[in-house]
Amino acid sequence: MDIMLFHSTYGLGPAVGAAADRLRAAGHEVWTPDLFEGRTFGSVEEARAFKNDLGMDELLKRAITAAAPLSERGLVYAGFSLGAAVAQNLALGDEKARGLLLLHGTSDIADNASVDGLPVQLHVADPDPFEPHDWLTAWYLRMGRAGADVEVYRYPGAGHLYTDPELSDYDEKAAEETWRVGLAFLETL
Repeated sequence: MDIMLFHSTYGLGPAVGAAADRLRAAGHEVWTPDLFEGRTFGSVEEARAFKNDLGMDELLKRAITAAAPLSERGLVYAGFSLGAAVAQNLALGDEKARGLLLLHGTSDIADNASVDGLPVQLHVADPDPFEPHDWLTAWYLRMGRAGADVEVYRYPGAGHLYTDPELSDYDEKAAEETWRVGLAFLETL
């Protein structure tokens, strides 16, 4: 499977590299574009300030530029938090997308979004301050109306970015379960 994996608001750090290595070890080809052009951040406040200055339109432009040369392959889009939001936007706009693996995040869905049975899997902390229950319920329903085939996995007590061992959010048990389920999902695509 060809996977385009987008980093979180912290930037393209070691956790993304480790995730890509894990995916490659399972037989997938993985690309990890650096949407922040080398910048990484140690605090969420610093990261958000940079992301807000850059703007979501510019992030999406950079992501599309990275994915476009490979989209004919039928990519699986994946991402962490902010990167999940980016991945979702690209997958919903790419008629050749083979799947969408969201870790820790979602995005708004355009009213005219339409896919034909796109397999989608979301892994999220429960509760998650950035992905509240009401939002996730509405997101799930809108993805279904858009034609996606959605599975949601919640991890009680885990922090927002619980798969990143460098952060205080890290939850080893939840992270390993996420990877077990996520890798099985990829095998079905």
